[in-house]
Amino acid sequence: MMPLFFFLFFLLMVVYAVLIAYYHSAWNKLPQFALSEKEASVLISVIIAARNEEKNIPQLLQSLQDQQYPKSLYEVIIIDDHSTDSTWTLLQEHSFADLPLKSLQLQDHIEENRVIASYKKKAIETGIHAAAGQLIVTTDADCRFDPRWLQTIAAFYQSHEAKFIAAPVTFYNQSSLLSVFQSLDFLTLQGITAASVYKRFHSMCNGANLAYEKAAFYEVNGFNDIDAIASGDDMLLMHKIFKQYPDKVYYLKNRHAIVTTEPAASWKQFFHQRIRWASKADKYDDKRIFWVLLLVYLLNVCFLVGAIAAFWKSIWGFLVLLLLLAKVLIEFPFVNSVAIFFGQQKLMKYFPFLQPLHIGYTIIAGWLGKFGHYDWKGRRIKK
Repeated sequence: MMPLFFFLFFLLMVVYAVLIAYYHSAWNKLPQFALSEKEASVLISVIIAARNEEKNIPQLLQSLQDQQYPKSLYEVIIIDDHSTDSTWTLLQEHSFADLPLKSLQLQDHIEENRVIASYKKKAIETGIHAAAGQLIVTTDADCRFDPRWLQTIAAFYQSHEAKFIAAPVTFYNQSSLLSVFQSLDFLTLQGITAASVYKRFHSMCNGANLAYEKAAFYEVNGFNDIDAIASGDDMLLMHKIFKQYPDKVYYLKNRHAIVTTEPAASWKQFFHQRIRWASKADKYDDKRIFWVLLLVYLLNVCFLVGAIAAFWKSIWGFLVLLLLLAKVLIEFPFVNSVAIFFGQQKLMKYFPFLQPLHIGYTIIAGWLGKFGHYDWKGRRIKK
């Protein structure tokens, strides 16, 4: 029985190594987009769903105000999703006179007694209905932006005639073990996102930094058929547009396009966030990503089983440590190349030591994503 398990463990590791090498090669081949001297002129609607974001609203508005893209070519639509703090008051009393801001309250756009499975999707949909721009850009209320963020997205959109653009996201505030762990985990996800989109291997993105044509959103009937799923306003929509326009979905690799967001403030919040992400795993119409996620999950489970077996046979402890070292050697070059792009190479010294923590969190979040529940923005979501 144990030799068979070891064979399976080793086989999964080999397949995983091939997959990571594929992602690494694709990441390195993905060209960085260079802004041309010709200025873009597309009308953009930035749409943000906000719930209890009073601490973030001032910095968010300042960052949007500081955009170098002409104010006449973009608008900001913030939809307040039933906030119980002063989010709405701050939006009404802001002092950024030059910022083309439109504020909406989600409760004004929901029929009485209607049950909503995904308030964020409904908020984004409400914002799109009110949008004047041909290009929709979505982000989150806790994000900050490079002054050339919108300019870069607009230029890329026009040069590639894109229908959907996934763009880079990273974390700020990397002063604690939790924030460092999240940053390294997120660097891996960003590298996989860029590589998979570039090679059209599978659909992957993050809702903190997306752009898509308003016309394309309506052409695929928006969030219809995925609105019963609490999460997935990003990846599930992306795949719908990908099926319609497989050659017009891109990843924008440019440092000016990076959006910086806040890491989870506590381990509990972090796990609820990752459980929320994992809860979509069996909802993907794109089954290619499902098989990738299953491979990763099974490999991590093998590490756990091997560690437990080591209590009875010490040889298993040696084998697990050997394969753990192999895992680090397989992943490190890939994640390091992504870290260089994001200017976070200094974090890589922690990478080997956080592997056991990463394995444990992957197993727990994956299991609870399928069979558990999570809390998000003061709401409890059950599977």
